[in-house]
Amino acid sequence: MSSASESAAPEGESHAATQAPHVPVDVIDDRDEYLAAVDAIAAGHGPIGIDAERASGYRYSQRAYLIQIFRRGAGTFLFDPPAIGDFSELNDVIAEEEWILHAATQDLTCLREVGLNPTRLFDTELGARIAGLPRVGLGTVVEHLLGIHLAKEHSSADWSTRPLPQSWLVYAALDVELLVDLREELGALLDKDGKGEIARQEFESVLGRDLSNVRAEPWRRLSGVHSIRGGKNLAVARELWLARDAYAQEVDTAPGRLVPDSALLAAAKVLPESKRQLSSLKEFRGRASRTQIDRWWDAIQAGLASTDIPASRVASDTLPPPRVWSDKNPEADRRLKAARALMTEFSEEMSIPIENLLTPDYLRRVAWNPPAEISTESISEALIALGARQWQLDVSAQSIAQAFVEANQTPEDSVDTES
Repeated sequence: MSSASESAAPEGESHAATQAPHVPVDVIDDRDEYLAAVDAIAAGHGPIGIDAERASGYRYSQRAYLIQIFRRGAGTFLFDPPAIGDFSELNDVIAEEEWILHAATQDLTCLREVGLNPTRLFDTELGARIAGLPRVGLGTVVEHLLGIHLAKEHSSADWSTRPLPQSWLVYAALDVELLVDLREELGALLDKDGKGEIARQEFESVLGRDLSNVRAEPWRRLSGVHSIRGGKNLAVARELWLARDAYAQEVDTAPGRLVPDSALLAAAKVLPESKRQLSSLKEFRGRASRTQIDRWWDAIQAGLASTDIPASRVASDTLPPPRVWSDKNPEADRRLKAARALMTEFSEEMSIPIENLLTPDYLRRVAWNPPAEISTESISEALIALGARQWQLDVSAQSIAQAFVEANQTPEDSVDTES
């Protein structure tokens, strides 16, 4: 099993410009080896570098197909989650330690599925944003702060492949072995700029976030569904999507690899009158478009026979796009523009991206529907209800309140204020 000392510069030494050759990497796919690795990790010291690889775009499941762990004093361990199953023993020994992930929201769900649930987090991607780095991909941040070139050629690989090629395993090991060094550099940078507490609040927010993203009508994710006209057409689109989703889950394959969205959309618009007409529809393509033709034809017939006709428009709390606010709600438009101008200034002054300084949707919502009495306190309460963190309130609430008041003043108000 490879260790950090074999692939990353030791503590106190400067990093080379390129990554050194890596020793061969093995994957742990046996419970006894897994338990021995848990003991070794428990005997290590300091925070836990952790990463997970999925097979997005290849498999239906978003499960982890590889989990990488690095800890100083222990080394690097690559685990095969489908073979090992439950990771509760590992979680028991590392749950209270700080876990270091890059873009944690991408991996937390699949880690929790196998029993790995952090209580303390340092997200190097989010930390890089708060630090004001111009680019925050792992390879770019590693090169910027550690001076090491980290190749990313396997980031979109099918990690459900077995056996995994050695070059992929080396890539996966390097992804995690540098996280502890990277955390130290980022932590020092954040502290130097007075952003340590901001980062802590953001990391804590990530841990408490609901990442399930369950939709009431998931079939409406069908790309281009808004272009379908007619209730029966929508019903057919729904049944085709549901049939594809069920089959994709059955064969554990990404739905779009079986039949792309554009093919389902074409069939729903044309409403073929026979299985033969569906089969001859040139836009209806994909690896399973003909081999599963009976399945798709049954879905079309189910849609045509359905009495449960979907609404063409669904109730939503989505706000109109800001470009139309001046016509639909001129006062809200003035509030948003005034507040956004101030947030842009703060973003530049603090070197924090404006979307991290305050979630743009929060600002839009409070501008569209402000408190009855505008004050720092009422704006703070509205932003807290939406999910804003304390540091964001400290930075923005008073200025947003002031901007809202000034934006809605008439010329007469301004004269009265000055007199």
